[in-house]
Amino acid sequence: MALASTTLPTKSGLSLWCPSSPSLARRFPARFSPIGSRIASRSLVTASFANENREFVIVGGGNAAGYAARTFVENGMADGRLCIVTKEAYAPYERPALTKAYLFPPEKKPARLPGFHTCVGGGGERQTPDWYKEKGIEVIYEDPVAGADFEKQTLTTDAGKQLKYGSLIIATGCTASRFPDKIGGHLPGVHYIREVADADSLIASLGKAKKIVIVGGGYIGMEVAAAAVAWNLDTTIVFPEDQLLQRLFTPSLAQKYEELYRQNGVKFVKGASINNLEAGSDGRVSAVKLADGSTIEADTVVIGIGAKPAIGPFETLAMNKSIGGIQVDGLFRTSTPGIFAIGDVAAFPLKIYDRMTRVEHVDHARRSAQHCVKSLLTAHTDTYDYLPYFYSRVFEYEGSPRKVWWQFFGDNGKSI
Repeated sequence: MALASTTLPTKSGLSLWCPSSPSLARRFPARFSPIGSRIASRSLVTASFANENREFVIVGGGNAAGYAARTFVENGMADGRLCIVTKEAYAPYERPALTKAYLFPPEKKPARLPGFHTCVGGGGERQTPDWYKEKGIEVIYEDPVAGADFEKQTLTTDAGKQLKYGSLIIATGCTASRFPDKIGGHLPGVHYIREVADADSLIASLGKAKKIVIVGGGYIGMEVAAAAVAWNLDTTIVFPEDQLLQRLFTPSLAQKYEELYRQNGVKFVKGASINNLEAGSDGRVSAVKLADGSTIEADTVVIGIGAKPAIGPFETLAMNKSIGGIQVDGLFRTSTPGIFAIGDVAAFPLKIYDRMTRVEHVDHARRSAQHCVKSLLTAHTDTYDYLPYFYSRVFEYEGSPRKVWWQFFGDNGKSI
Protein backbone atom coordinates (compact mmCIF):
# COMPACT_ATOMS: atom_id res chain seq x y z
CA MET A 1 0.00 0.00 0.00
CA ALA A 2 1.11 3.51 -0.68
CA LEU A 3 -0.80 6.29 0.93
CA ALA A 4 -0.08 9.96 0.91
CA SER A 5 -1.69 12.87 2.67
CA THR A 6 -0.54 16.24 1.49
CA THR A 7 -1.42 19.85 1.87
CA LEU A 8 -2.15 21.27 -1.54
CA PRO A 9 -1.62 24.86 -2.67
CA THR A 10 -4.55 27.18 -3.19
CA LYS A 11 -5.92 21.45 -9.52
CA SER A 12 -33.45 0.35 -40.15
CA GLY A 13 -33.55 -1.07 -42.35
CA LEU A 14 -30.98 -3.62 -41.93
CA SER A 15 -27.67 -2.82 -43.50
CA LEU A 16 -24.65 -4.83 -42.55
CA TRP A 17 -21.25 -3.38 -41.85
CA CYS A 18 -18.36 -5.70 -42.59
CA PRO A 19 -14.98 -5.03 -41.02
CA SER A 20 -12.20 -4.52 -43.52
CA SER A 21 -9.35 -5.80 -41.42
CA PRO A 22 -8.79 -9.46 -40.52
CA SER A 23 -8.53 -8.56 -36.84
CA LEU A 24 -11.93 -6.93 -36.86
CA ALA A 25 -13.44 -9.76 -38.89
CA ARG A 26 -12.33 -12.19 -36.24
CA ARG A 27 -14.03 -10.11 -33.58
CA PHE A 28 -17.40 -10.02 -35.32
CA PRO A 29 -18.71 -13.48 -36.30
CA ALA A 30 -21.35 -13.36 -39.04
CA ARG A 31 -24.21 -13.60 -36.54
CA PHE A 32 -22.89 -10.63 -34.65
CA SER A 33 -21.84 -8.35 -37.49
CA PRO A 34 -22.34 -4.74 -36.42
CA ILE A 35 -25.27 -3.17 -38.18
CA GLY A 36 -26.68 0.09 -39.46
CA SER A 37 -23.41 1.92 -39.94
CA ARG A 38 -23.17 3.73 -43.22
CA ILE A 39 -25.38 6.77 -43.51
CA ALA A 40 -24.72 8.91 -46.53
CA SER A 41 -25.11 12.30 -44.94
CA ARG A 42 -23.26 13.05 -41.75
CA SER A 43 -25.82 15.72 -40.94
CA LEU A 44 -28.31 12.95 -40.25
CA VAL A 45 -26.22 11.48 -37.47
CA THR A 46 -25.19 14.58 -35.58
CA ALA A 47 -28.62 14.56 -33.95
CA SER A 48 -29.94 11.06 -34.64
CA PHE A 49 -29.54 8.06 -36.91
CA ALA A 50 -31.68 7.64 -40.02
CA ASN A 51 -33.01 4.27 -38.84
CA GLU A 52 -33.00 2.03 -35.80
CA ASN A 53 -29.66 0.34 -36.52
CA ARG A 54 -26.42 1.14 -34.73
CA GLU A 55 -23.02 -0.49 -35.04
CA PHE A 56 -22.06 0.26 -31.46
CA VAL A 57 -24.33 1.15 -28.56
CA ILE A 58 -23.18 2.17 -25.10
CA VAL A 59 -25.85 1.94 -22.42
CA GLY A 60 -25.14 4.38 -19.61
CA GLY A 61 -23.91 7.95 -19.58
CA GLY A 62 -21.32 8.06 -16.80
CA ASN A 63 -17.54 8.20 -16.70
CA ALA A 64 -17.01 4.93 -18.50
CA ALA A 65 -19.25 5.98 -21.40
CA GLY A 66 -17.35 9.24 -21.86
CA TYR A 67 -13.95 7.56 -21.96
CA ALA A 68 -15.26 4.80 -24.22
CA ALA A 69 -16.56 7.46 -26.63
CA ARG A 70 -13.16 9.12 -26.71
CA THR A 71 -11.50 5.81 -27.53
CA PHE A 72 -13.95 5.19 -30.38
CA VAL A 73 -13.06 8.63 -31.75
CA GLU A 74 -9.33 8.00 -31.41
CA ASN A 75 -9.76 4.82 -33.48
CA GLY A 76 -11.86 6.52 -36.16
CA MET A 77 -14.90 4.41 -35.36
CA ALA A 78 -17.35 6.90 -33.84
CA ASP A 79 -18.73 9.09 -36.62
CA GLY A 80 -22.12 7.74 -37.67
CA ARG A 81 -21.49 4.48 -35.87
CA LEU A 82 -21.75 5.09 -32.13
CA CYS A 83 -24.82 5.74 -29.99
CA ILE A 84 -24.93 6.43 -26.25
CA VAL A 85 -28.18 5.93 -24.33
CA THR A 86 -28.44 7.61 -20.94
CA LYS A 87 -31.14 8.27 -18.37
CA GLU A 88 -29.57 11.60 -17.47
CA ALA A 89 -30.06 15.00 -19.08
CA TYR A 90 -26.32 15.58 -19.37
CA ALA A 91 -23.46 14.35 -21.52
CA PRO A 92 -21.05 12.08 -19.60
CA TYR A 93 -19.28 13.85 -16.77
CA GLU A 94 -16.66 13.18 -14.09
CA ARG A 95 -18.96 11.83 -11.38
CA PRO A 96 -16.52 12.23 -8.43
CA ALA A 97 -17.08 15.99 -8.52
CA LEU A 98 -20.59 15.52 -7.16
CA THR A 99 -19.36 14.78 -3.63
CA LYS A 100 -16.45 17.20 -3.79
CA ALA A 101 -16.41 20.68 -5.30
CA TYR A 102 -19.96 20.50 -6.63
CA LEU A 103 -21.24 20.68 -3.05
CA PHE A 104 -19.34 23.85 -2.09
CA PRO A 105 -21.39 26.93 -1.14
CA PRO A 106 -21.92 29.52 -3.91
CA GLU A 107 -19.34 31.90 -2.45
CA LYS A 108 -16.64 29.21 -2.42
CA LYS A 109 -16.49 28.63 -6.18
CA PRO A 110 -18.34 25.32 -6.58
CA ALA A 111 -17.78 23.16 -9.65
CA ARG A 112 -20.52 23.24 -12.28
CA LEU A 113 -21.09 21.74 -15.69
CA PRO A 114 -19.79 22.07 -18.36
CA GLY A 115 -16.61 22.36 -16.31
CA PHE A 116 -16.29 18.68 -15.44
CA HIS A 117 -17.53 16.80 -18.47
CA THR A 118 -15.35 13.85 -19.35
CA CYS A 119 -12.52 13.59 -20.09
CA VAL A 120 -11.04 16.50 -18.13
CA GLY A 121 -10.46 14.36 -15.05
CA GLY A 122 -8.10 12.16 -17.04
CA GLY A 123 -6.24 15.02 -18.69
CA GLY A 124 -8.31 14.92 -21.87
CA GLU A 125 -10.61 17.21 -23.80
CA ARG A 126 -13.84 18.48 -22.27
CA GLN A 127 -16.50 16.53 -24.13
CA THR A 128 -19.52 18.81 -24.06
CA PRO A 129 -22.79 17.92 -25.86
CA ASP A 130 -21.45 19.81 -28.90
CA TRP A 131 -18.36 17.58 -28.91
CA TYR A 132 -20.54 14.51 -29.40
CA LYS A 133 -22.42 16.21 -32.24
CA GLU A 134 -19.16 17.24 -33.92
CA LYS A 135 -17.86 13.70 -33.70
CA GLY A 136 -21.05 12.24 -35.19
CA ILE A 137 -22.00 10.44 -31.99
CA GLU A 138 -25.68 10.10 -31.25
CA VAL A 139 -26.60 10.64 -27.61
CA ILE A 140 -30.11 9.77 -26.47
CA TYR A 141 -30.77 11.70 -23.27
CA GLU A 142 -33.30 11.04 -20.51
CA ASP A 143 -34.53 7.80 -22.07
CA PRO A 144 -32.98 4.78 -20.33
CA VAL A 145 -32.99 1.30 -21.78
CA ALA A 146 -35.94 -0.62 -20.35
CA GLY A 147 -35.72 -3.89 -22.27
CA ALA A 148 -33.24 -6.02 -24.19
CA ASP A 149 -33.70 -8.86 -26.68
CA PHE A 150 -30.28 -10.41 -27.10
CA GLU A 151 -31.37 -12.84 -29.83
CA LYS A 152 -32.62 -9.98 -32.00
CA GLN A 153 -29.84 -7.66 -30.79
CA THR A 154 -32.43 -5.03 -29.97
CA LEU A 155 -32.83 -2.59 -27.10
CA THR A 156 -36.04 -0.79 -26.17
CA THR A 157 -36.02 2.49 -24.26
CA ASP A 158 -38.54 3.81 -21.79
CA ALA A 159 -40.06 5.93 -24.55
CA GLY A 160 -40.45 2.89 -26.80
CA LYS A 161 -37.54 3.66 -29.10
CA GLN A 162 -35.93 0.53 -30.57
CA LEU A 163 -32.22 0.31 -31.22
CA LYS A 164 -30.56 -2.57 -33.06
CA TYR A 165 -26.94 -2.98 -32.17
CA GLY A 166 -23.95 -4.80 -33.59
CA SER A 167 -21.90 -4.57 -30.42
CA LEU A 168 -23.26 -3.54 -27.06
CA ILE A 169 -21.28 -2.04 -24.19
CA ILE A 170 -23.04 -1.96 -20.83
CA ALA A 171 -21.79 0.93 -18.70
CA THR A 172 -24.70 1.41 -16.34
CA GLY A 173 -22.62 1.81 -13.19
CA CYS A 174 -24.28 1.50 -9.80
CA THR A 175 -27.24 2.80 -7.87
CA ALA A 176 -27.02 4.10 -4.33
CA SER A 177 -28.07 1.73 -1.58
CA ARG A 178 -31.13 3.19 0.13
CA PHE A 179 -32.83 3.00 3.48
CA PRO A 180 -36.25 1.30 3.30
CA ASP A 181 -39.22 3.64 3.22
CA LYS A 182 -40.59 2.03 6.39
CA ILE A 183 -37.70 3.43 8.43
CA GLY A 184 -37.79 6.87 6.80
CA GLY A 185 -35.55 6.44 3.78
CA HIS A 186 -37.98 8.38 1.60
CA LEU A 187 -38.50 11.42 3.87
CA PRO A 188 -37.92 14.92 2.51
CA GLY A 189 -34.47 16.03 3.57
CA VAL A 190 -32.98 12.54 3.17
CA HIS A 191 -30.49 12.41 0.32
CA TYR A 192 -28.56 9.89 -1.79
CA ILE A 193 -25.94 10.96 -4.32
CA ARG A 194 -25.23 9.37 -7.69
CA GLU A 195 -26.24 11.99 -10.26
CA VAL A 196 -26.33 15.75 -10.80
CA ALA A 197 -30.02 15.89 -9.88
CA ASP A 198 -29.23 14.21 -6.55
CA ALA A 199 -26.46 16.70 -5.80
CA ASP A 200 -28.68 19.65 -6.77
CA SER A 201 -31.35 18.43 -4.35
CA LEU A 202 -28.79 18.14 -1.56
CA ILE A 203 -27.43 21.64 -2.23
CA ALA A 204 -30.95 23.03 -1.89
CA SER A 205 -31.16 21.41 1.54
CA LEU A 206 -27.69 22.52 2.60
CA GLY A 207 -28.61 26.14 1.96
CA LYS A 208 -31.33 25.92 4.63
CA ALA A 209 -29.82 23.34 6.94
CA LYS A 210 -28.45 23.77 10.44
CA LYS A 211 -27.73 20.20 11.45
CA ILE A 212 -26.67 17.46 9.09
CA VAL A 213 -26.17 13.78 9.86
CA ILE A 214 -24.21 11.66 7.41
CA VAL A 215 -24.75 7.91 7.62
CA GLY A 216 -21.69 5.99 6.49
CA GLY A 217 -17.97 6.35 7.10
CA GLY A 218 -16.77 5.63 3.57
CA TYR A 219 -16.05 7.76 0.52
CA ILE A 220 -19.43 9.42 0.22
CA GLY A 221 -19.73 10.12 3.92
CA MET A 222 -16.28 11.64 4.36
CA GLU A 223 -16.42 13.82 1.25
CA VAL A 224 -19.92 15.11 1.99
CA ALA A 225 -18.89 15.86 5.58
CA ALA A 226 -15.91 17.90 4.36
CA ALA A 227 -18.22 19.89 2.07
CA ALA A 228 -20.72 20.42 4.91
CA VAL A 229 -17.96 22.09 6.92
CA ALA A 230 -17.78 24.75 4.21
CA TRP A 231 -21.47 25.50 4.88
CA ASN A 232 -20.73 25.94 8.62
CA LEU A 233 -23.17 23.21 9.58
CA ASP A 234 -23.37 21.15 12.74
CA THR A 235 -22.05 17.92 11.18
CA THR A 236 -22.21 14.39 12.58
CA ILE A 237 -21.04 11.17 10.90
CA VAL A 238 -22.61 7.89 12.05
CA PHE A 239 -21.38 4.44 11.04
CA PRO A 240 -21.41 0.89 12.45
CA GLU A 241 -17.69 0.15 12.19
CA ASP A 242 -15.14 1.08 14.82
CA GLN A 243 -13.18 3.23 12.36
CA LEU A 244 -13.83 5.20 9.22
CA LEU A 245 -12.86 3.96 5.75
CA GLN A 246 -12.31 0.49 7.14
CA ARG A 247 -11.96 -1.10 3.70
CA LEU A 248 -8.88 1.01 2.99
CA PHE A 249 -7.34 2.55 6.08
CA THR A 250 -5.36 0.95 8.85
CA PRO A 251 -6.55 1.92 12.36
CA SER A 252 -3.72 4.43 12.80
CA LEU A 253 -4.40 6.15 9.49
CA ALA A 254 -8.10 6.24 10.25
CA GLN A 255 -7.37 7.87 13.59
CA LYS A 256 -5.28 10.60 11.98
CA TYR A 257 -7.93 11.23 9.34
CA GLU A 258 -10.62 11.38 11.98
CA GLU A 259 -8.62 13.94 13.93
CA LEU A 260 -8.45 16.15 10.82
CA TYR A 261 -12.25 16.16 10.71
CA ARG A 262 -12.59 16.77 14.43
CA GLN A 263 -10.37 19.83 14.05
CA ASN A 264 -12.96 21.08 11.56
CA GLY A 265 -15.81 20.56 14.03
CA VAL A 266 -17.11 17.23 12.73
CA LYS A 267 -18.50 14.79 15.32
CA PHE A 268 -18.36 11.01 15.08
CA VAL A 269 -20.70 8.33 16.38
CA LYS A 270 -18.94 5.02 15.75
CA GLY A 271 -20.17 1.48 16.24
CA ALA A 272 -23.76 2.66 15.91
CA SER A 273 -26.70 1.23 13.98
CA ILE A 274 -29.68 3.21 12.73
CA ASN A 275 -33.13 2.21 13.97
CA ASN A 276 -35.07 4.71 11.89
CA LEU A 277 -35.25 8.29 10.65
CA GLU A 278 -37.87 10.42 12.36
CA ALA A 279 -40.07 13.06 10.77
CA GLY A 280 -41.05 16.40 12.22
CA SER A 281 -44.44 18.07 12.17
CA ASP A 282 -43.74 19.36 8.66
CA GLY A 283 -43.08 15.85 7.37
CA ARG A 284 -39.36 16.44 6.85
CA VAL A 285 -36.66 14.43 8.55
CA SER A 286 -35.95 15.79 11.99
CA ALA A 287 -33.79 13.20 13.72
CA VAL A 288 -31.86 9.99 13.39
CA LYS A 289 -32.81 7.39 15.97
CA LEU A 290 -30.10 4.90 16.85
CA ALA A 291 -30.54 1.26 17.85
CA ASP A 292 -29.65 2.11 21.45
CA GLY A 293 -32.63 4.46 21.65
CA SER A 294 -30.69 7.71 21.47
CA THR A 295 -31.44 10.33 18.82
CA ILE A 296 -29.41 12.87 16.87
CA GLU A 297 -31.24 15.96 15.67
CA ALA A 298 -30.95 16.62 11.94
CA ASP A 299 -32.77 18.66 9.33
CA THR A 300 -30.71 17.06 6.56
CA VAL A 301 -29.52 13.46 6.31
CA VAL A 302 -27.19 12.00 3.69
CA ILE A 303 -27.09 8.22 3.27
CA GLY A 304 -23.72 6.94 2.06
CA ILE A 305 -23.85 3.21 2.75
CA GLY A 306 -22.56 1.88 -0.53
CA ALA A 307 -23.99 1.00 -3.91
CA LYS A 308 -25.15 -1.95 -5.96
CA PRO A 309 -24.64 -2.73 -9.67
CA ALA A 310 -27.27 -1.21 -11.94
CA ILE A 311 -28.15 -4.39 -13.84
CA GLY A 312 -31.56 -3.24 -15.07
CA PRO A 313 -32.76 -5.10 -18.18
CA PHE A 314 -29.56 -7.12 -18.45
CA GLU A 315 -30.24 -9.54 -15.60
CA THR A 316 -30.40 -12.54 -17.95
CA LEU A 317 -26.71 -12.17 -18.76
CA ALA A 318 -24.25 -14.22 -16.74
CA MET A 319 -23.87 -12.64 -13.31
CA ASN A 320 -21.27 -13.06 -10.61
CA LYS A 321 -23.38 -14.09 -7.65
CA SER A 322 -20.69 -13.66 -5.02
CA ILE A 323 -19.62 -10.06 -5.73
CA GLY A 324 -22.48 -8.90 -7.91
CA GLY A 325 -22.24 -7.43 -11.37
CA ILE A 326 -22.06 -8.80 -14.90
CA GLN A 327 -19.37 -11.42 -15.34
CA VAL A 328 -16.73 -10.55 -17.95
CA ASP A 329 -13.31 -11.78 -19.00
CA GLY A 330 -10.04 -9.86 -19.22
CA LEU A 331 -11.25 -8.09 -22.39
CA PHE A 332 -14.58 -7.18 -20.78
CA ARG A 333 -16.52 -9.65 -22.92
CA THR A 334 -19.59 -11.24 -21.38
CA SER A 335 -20.49 -14.85 -22.15
CA THR A 336 -22.95 -13.53 -24.76
CA PRO A 337 -21.08 -12.74 -28.01
CA GLY A 338 -21.04 -9.09 -28.98
CA ILE A 339 -21.89 -7.83 -25.48
CA PHE A 340 -19.41 -6.18 -23.13
CA ALA A 341 -19.60 -4.63 -19.66
CA ILE A 342 -17.29 -2.00 -18.18
CA GLY A 343 -16.89 0.14 -15.10
CA ASP A 344 -18.68 -0.42 -11.81
CA VAL A 345 -21.16 -2.96 -13.21
CA ALA A 346 -18.48 -5.38 -14.45
CA ALA A 347 -17.18 -8.31 -12.41
CA PHE A 348 -13.74 -8.87 -13.93
CA PRO A 349 -10.61 -10.94 -13.21
CA LEU A 350 -8.18 -8.93 -11.11
CA LYS A 351 -4.95 -10.32 -12.50
CA ILE A 352 -2.58 -9.09 -9.81
CA TYR A 353 -4.48 -10.93 -7.04
CA ASP A 354 -5.82 -13.78 -9.18
CA ARG A 355 -9.47 -13.36 -8.24
CA MET A 356 -12.71 -11.85 -9.52
CA THR A 357 -13.69 -8.42 -8.30
CA ARG A 358 -15.72 -5.31 -8.96
CA VAL A 359 -14.23 -1.86 -8.53
CA GLU A 360 -16.44 1.17 -7.93
CA HIS A 361 -14.01 3.91 -8.76
CA VAL A 362 -13.48 6.43 -11.52
CA ASP A 363 -9.96 5.23 -12.32
CA HIS A 364 -11.24 1.75 -13.16
CA ALA A 365 -14.19 3.22 -15.08
CA ARG A 366 -11.78 5.14 -17.30
CA ARG A 367 -9.28 2.35 -17.80
CA SER A 368 -11.80 -0.43 -18.33
CA ALA A 369 -13.59 1.65 -20.96
CA GLN A 370 -10.41 2.31 -22.88
CA HIS A 371 -9.23 -1.30 -22.64
CA CYS A 372 -12.58 -2.70 -23.75
CA VAL A 373 -12.92 -0.44 -26.80
CA LYS A 374 -9.33 -0.98 -27.90
CA SER A 375 -9.87 -4.72 -27.67
CA LEU A 376 -13.12 -4.44 -29.61
CA LEU A 377 -11.73 -2.30 -32.43
CA THR A 378 -8.13 -3.39 -32.82
CA ALA A 379 -5.83 -6.38 -32.60
CA HIS A 380 -5.27 -5.55 -28.93
CA THR A 381 -5.64 -8.84 -27.04
CA ASP A 382 -3.79 -8.19 -23.76
CA THR A 383 -5.97 -8.95 -20.79
CA TYR A 384 -6.77 -6.16 -18.36
CA ASP A 385 -4.02 -5.88 -15.76
CA TYR A 386 -5.24 -3.42 -13.18
CA LEU A 387 -3.71 -2.16 -9.96
CA PRO A 388 -6.58 -0.93 -7.78
CA TYR A 389 -6.29 2.78 -7.13
CA PHE A 390 -8.40 5.02 -4.95
CA TYR A 391 -8.14 8.65 -3.98
CA SER A 392 -10.01 11.41 -2.28
CA ARG A 393 -9.72 15.19 -2.06
CA VAL A 394 -11.35 16.98 0.85
CA PHE A 395 -11.56 20.46 2.39
CA GLU A 396 -10.59 22.03 -0.94
CA TYR A 397 -13.05 24.88 -0.82
CA GLU A 398 -11.83 28.45 -1.00
CA GLY A 399 -10.54 29.66 2.36
CA SER A 400 -9.91 26.20 3.80
CA PRO A 401 -6.84 26.24 6.05
CA ARG A 402 -5.79 22.79 4.89
CA LYS A 403 -6.58 20.99 1.65
CA VAL A 404 -5.98 17.25 1.69
CA TRP A 405 -5.53 14.72 -1.10
CA TRP A 406 -4.77 11.07 -0.40
CA GLN A 407 -4.10 8.11 -2.66
CA PHE A 408 -4.29 4.37 -2.05
CA PHE A 409 -2.83 1.65 -4.24
CA GLY A 410 -3.62 -2.03 -3.91
CA ASP A 411 -6.17 -4.02 -2.00
CA ASN A 412 -6.75 -3.96 1.75
CA GLY A 413 -5.05 -7.02 3.21
CA LYS A 414 -3.14 -7.61 -0.03
CA SER A 415 -1.72 -4.15 -0.48
CA ILE A 416 1.48 -3.04 -2.14
